[in-house]
Amino acid sequence: MKHIIKIVILIIGVGQMLQAQEPLNRYLEIAAKNNPELQAEFNEYMAALEVAPQVKALPDPKVAFAYFISPVETREGPQQLKISASQYFPWFGTLKAKENSAVQNARASYEMFKQTRSRLYQEVKVEYYNLYFNERAIDITLENIELLQSIQKMATIKIESGLTSMVDEYRIQLEINELENQLALLRDKSGVLKTSFRNLLNAKNDLIINLPDTLERIDFPLSKQAVLDSIQTGNHKLLKLDFKQAALAYRQEAAEKTGMPDFNIGLNYTIIGEGENNASGKDAFVFPSVGITIPLYRKKYKAMVNEVAYLQEANQNEIESEKNELETLLDRTWKDYQDADRRIQLFEKQVKLARQALNLLESEYATENSDFEEILRMERQALKYSLEFEKAKTDKQAAIAFIEYLMGK
Repeated sequence: MKHIIKIVILIIGVGQMLQAQEPLNRYLEIAAKNNPELQAEFNEYMAALEVAPQVKALPDPKVAFAYFISPVETREGPQQLKISASQYFPWFGTLKAKENSAVQNARASYEMFKQTRSRLYQEVKVEYYNLYFNERAIDITLENIELLQSIQKMATIKIESGLTSMVDEYRIQLEINELENQLALLRDKSGVLKTSFRNLLNAKNDLIINLPDTLERIDFPLSKQAVLDSIQTGNHKLLKLDFKQAALAYRQEAAEKTGMPDFNIGLNYTIIGEGENNASGKDAFVFPSVGITIPLYRKKYKAMVNEVAYLQEANQNEIESEKNELETLLDRTWKDYQDADRRIQLFEKQVKLARQALNLLESEYATENSDFEEILRMERQALKYSLEFEKAKTDKQAAIAFIEYLMGK
């Protein structure tokens, strides 16, 4: 019963995540269809599929034709021409081992295609979240400029009433100038990010990029250990190396069988012309001819087997190294995920408190001669906390996207 509950919770969690990423789905589909790197990987996989039919086929039969310029006299008559055909047969199971090795290599190539697709999805998501944060930063900056302009109006009224000096207006204009400069930078950055995003999708410049008003705050549905288990079984790099190891095992089998004798079966057909003792001529058949290849030079075949053995050991070492690297990457990303979650909770509180404090300071400034510098300081803090809050949400989604990439999603 507990397992069923866990499965239901997982399904609900994944469903919520998919719903939250709904605006992304169309862009991911476009990237999967258009991205040239992904198309290149798929074509390499299709090419790998064509290897198996090649290696499992028997060598082409050999046909030879010989014409005797000076006919060779035999008891049956003079030999005029000779036709022979032969077929080479490798040792039993050699072709099957080569075919199996090619199939496993094709499966490894397909995992590389899926690995490229997972990485592309992760890059598209990160660029999408960066675009979201940049647009929210523009909105927040505009809101703060409007806030400062409203405070500036209050300062102007107080200056005209003789309640404060022109210094307050100069200070607030300095703040507005800095925010307007920051706003211009953010808008320039928006164009760069949109170009980068469209290039990932290999889309035209007129592609409209729709962004959400806010990012959904959804926790990752799996525990860290469950994610690690999923990585060990579903990461495309590891699966590629596993298939490569299987291909090397079949390649070793083929190398061992290559050192066994090969066979050759042939058919000879000789045309006999007219002779003194053979007025009408007579065809003579010689069937069958059987040959065998004796692998005497054993060093060559031993080296072939040893080569594959070293490659297997190297691939196994790469598997262990990849597992360690993936575990390290998960630890770092999980730390970033938890840190982003903590920052979301922190800055949500800080934004609320800073806004409340700023409202109080504005009210006090409107009714009495309170410290104007304190208003500006609190406004900077409110701006900072608002940006940090949106950045934390973006970082959390980016961490989730990278965890999904490690899992092979």
